[in-house]
Amino acid sequence: MALPGLTGVDHIAVIASDYRRSKQFYIDVLGGQIIAETYREARDSYKLDLAYPGFQIELFNFPAPPPRPSRPEAQGLRHLAFQVANLDESIDYLEGLGVPVEPVRVDELTGQRFTFFQDPDGLPLELVETKPANKHEGDR
Repeated sequence: MALPGLTGVDHIAVIASDYRRSKQFYIDVLGGQIIAETYREARDSYKLDLAYPGFQIELFNFPAPPPRPSRPEAQGLRHLAFQVANLDESIDYLEGLGVPVEPVRVDELTGQRFTFFQDPDGLPLELVETKPANKHEGDR
């Protein structure tokens, strides 16, 4: 049984170590559209609300946030996964911007192709191709 009334993901919150660098990445690389940007003097921090198709990301910065203890099996958020229509196009786009991308893998349960890359703080981000792998195409 699902949580009554659950309809989807509203937002994902990310804390950045370098606000300007992460803001550039989430806007220029991932294509987020700014909804609002707020400086909160009492916390000496920014909150940036970004819109993406079907969800939002809240990008925060705080003075001296503790680093993530380990990757990727640290307790808490493991990674963010984005659906893409064409994995190869998305990889070419990221690599064209100088973003390293891991080799493509195929999920043994779903047959979907996927890969990982990182945001500026090393947060693992995943791309999952929404269509099944074409048997005539080789993996990258």
